[in-house]
Amino acid sequence: MENTIVEIRKRSGTVATFNKEKISSAIFKALAATSDADRGLADQLADKVVDRLVEQGFTTSRVPSVENIQDIVEYTLIDSGNSDIAKAYIVYRHERRKLRDEKMKVINAKSLDATSKKFDLNCLRVLASRYLMRNGKNEITETPTEMFERVAILVGIGDMLYDANLFVKSGNHTQDIEEARTYLEKLDNFNYKFKIGDYFLNKWHFRSLINHYIMLASKGQMKVSFKKLLTMLAGKQLDNYADKIDEYLEMMTSQEFLPNSPTMMNAGGRLGQLSACFVLGMPDDMEKIMKSTSDAALIFKSGGGVGINYSDLRQEGDIVASTSGVASGPVSFMNIINTVTEVVKQGGKRRGANMGIIEVWHPDVEKFITNKTEPGVLENFNVSVGVWEDFWHSLVNTKDGKYMLRSPRDKKPVKEVNAHQLIDLIALSAWKSAEPGLIFFDQINKYNVFAKARQSQLRATNPCGEQSLYPYESCNLGSINLANLVKRKADGEYEFDWQRYEETIRKTTRFLDNIIDVNNYPVEEINVASKESRRIGLGVMGVADLLYKLRIPYNSKEGYDLQSKLSEALTYYSMEESVALAKSRDEFPLCSKTEYPEGKIPVAGYYEKPKESHSFEWDALIEKIKKYGIRNVLTTTVAPTGTLSMIADCSNGMEPAFALVFEKRVTVGRFFYTNKIVEEVLKENGLYTDEILAKIADNYGSLKGIPEIPEWMQRIFVTAMDIHWSDHLVAQAVWQDWIGNAIAKTINMPYDVTAEDVKSAYLLAHELGLKGITVYRDGSRHKQVLHMTSENAEKTFEVCPSNYVTTYVTTSITNPYIKSQVNSALELRVHDEKIQPEPQRQEVAEDRLCPTCKNNLVFVEGCSICIECGYSGCTSG
Repeated sequence: MENTIVEIRKRSGTVATFNKEKISSAIFKALAATSDADRGLADQLADKVVDRLVEQGFTTSRVPSVENIQDIVEYTLIDSGNSDIAKAYIVYRHERRKLRDEKMKVINAKSLDATSKKFDLNCLRVLASRYLMRNGKNEITETPTEMFERVAILVGIGDMLYDANLFVKSGNHTQDIEEARTYLEKLDNFNYKFKIGDYFLNKWHFRSLINHYIMLASKGQMKVSFKKLLTMLAGKQLDNYADKIDEYLEMMTSQEFLPNSPTMMNAGGRLGQLSACFVLGMPDDMEKIMKSTSDAALIFKSGGGVGINYSDLRQEGDIVASTSGVASGPVSFMNIINTVTEVVKQGGKRRGANMGIIEVWHPDVEKFITNKTEPGVLENFNVSVGVWEDFWHSLVNTKDGKYMLRSPRDKKPVKEVNAHQLIDLIALSAWKSAEPGLIFFDQINKYNVFAKARQSQLRATNPCGEQSLYPYESCNLGSINLANLVKRKADGEYEFDWQRYEETIRKTTRFLDNIIDVNNYPVEEINVASKESRRIGLGVMGVADLLYKLRIPYNSKEGYDLQSKLSEALTYYSMEESVALAKSRDEFPLCSKTEYPEGKIPVAGYYEKPKESHSFEWDALIEKIKKYGIRNVLTTTVAPTGTLSMIADCSNGMEPAFALVFEKRVTVGRFFYTNKIVEEVLKENGLYTDEILAKIADNYGSLKGIPEIPEWMQRIFVTAMDIHWSDHLVAQAVWQDWIGNAIAKTINMPYDVTAEDVKSAYLLAHELGLKGITVYRDGSRHKQVLHMTSENAEKTFEVCPSNYVTTYVTTSITNPYIKSQVNSALELRVHDEKIQPEPQRQEVAEDRLCPTCKNNLVFVEGCSICIECGYSGCTSG
């Protein structure tokens, strides 16, 4: 019978194009639940459904509803003798209705928009808890699609003002900037008055348009007056930029790329502050200290986090000449910022995060190291010790390890210490409480092309340590979901789509560059410094899930080789796109004062990896930079993606999976969350049962050592706890070789490592060229077992370093002290009769619970996150 049905009425009342494939797909899912999935049978039954619809009088003029079609599917299945399939379909339909109702409740909507239908319930919970706009009654007032649209529109405005009809790079035009500025006084009049294609600009978009125009016009780069720009906008002469908005919207709603949290919270909103990372100075001057404190409050209020190096503050007990008083020391000033953080809630969403740094030469360094080993101290801070070449030399090249602590005031010697004892103290503290981290300032500044322009070294990072910045610089981060950049081959196996990866890197580099222009910075000095360097941080997430899809073990040579190539491609293509932007838009203002014109680049791998191992033509790129300049001083950073990866439905950053199965105890019993890729594999192999899931959850979420699980699955589907800590370091190093900034990564260690092992991890990290290290020993952090995947969890397996690690240690480490320490730590421990005690499972302290939903926090990427609601102790993700 001829199919004369062309439309369908959806639940929302809107009419859409009829698609028989959707009926076939729903029947296929019901078939899969009862027997072997049979696509041919599903298609035949779908044909019968269409015939029945036509028989019942549904035509072009009488449009069937979704409910009509579903009723007829049930009838057809029963009538054709497929009662089992009919039953499965009815259950499937009921579950879909239940899920739909739950989703609508979560986002406070009467129907589901396209994004809500596509995103799973957990993704929507995270969006609802932190990102969707709310009214004065705290009710959600926008859909997920509208949220992504307000971000995409703002980014599109960034592109639009560089249109050839508006912009000229040479900068020889004069416009009336004050005329443009008057529009800032009447934003309400222009709320939803202009549009690009079908996308309306709200008043906050309009504000960014004005400010972006003023910035370019002040450099003489605007060919037209502001009124002429608005006339062109009204006359639809710039409607082609709707295509760019479509492109940015599609990247986000397809879960291929997400910008850092403040961008999604604030783009197209009143705050309009889009950056995650800021660094402030802390000079030894009371007026400037108070200025930094005030600036920090404004940053927290706008949704950002702050890194501060406190090393310029004189040590506790030093004489203050102006008052004849005694200095209270850096830690006391950290407490002031800690309190400010507590009081100022970020954009009404969450408390801010801080990085507090003291350099290893500071007389108060020992007090600083041990400060956070007790609970309740500096709770809004991550703390790190900054290390320079002189300390490292004393540690690894001298027998006595003598090292001088110096006065911040005049650099005069204050006290001699032993470098070995100092690193032991740091290692012991980190063993106890996961803090402090170490920041290797010598490595950070090794290829710092910007030092020449700033006439100083980098001395501070953002709260999670992956982004080094000068005072008042900010950085906009974003992450590409690598797990989604795959294509299926004819045999059903996945392969990575390198072409799509390149296209995505280019689009997202442009996206982040635009963010710099349309950002509403909280402090004028930040506005100036951010635009002088135009630093961006493009990174990745979903690495572990990608490797699962490709069936490659994370901690194997094949795994490391792929990660190396992914990292190299990320920086190469983003820098190449940055050069293209410099050609059309201009290089960053301080470019000519850096080492770029001399042919230097901030990429260690270019200098330290053999030329024949490079995958790209770096020398040709360097020549382009020398000729055209580059738009952004640095382009890549691998940031924490705690909540972003929950929205993108993928694994965190470049971390291995935290657990493959973990339990959620509910009143009716145990409920298991399972990694989706692993769930599929378990089902394909007939292993998806509650008994197996319980075994995995009780095995720290790992497949290792479970007899029912085939060896090949145990080898491929590894978790953070299956991977030796030395391999965690190698993975970080593989990415660090090619990443311009640094990497947010947690070096996971089992509970039974020693403080000596932690020290060896520091030595190996520095040797591998890392810029910083955060160690997390399971069971540290005030004796709470944060890595618990089940109340019954017990690890039944040992982990060993990979051959990759042992070969590296044997062949590449030449320093005798480092080699002996690392060799000693990597020796397989033979357990005697003395069984290592398990850490006691105590009640979880209040400070280890999520402040939003009171569920357990887990520690990943150097940051506490909640796997229930998406709360993150870091600001970027």
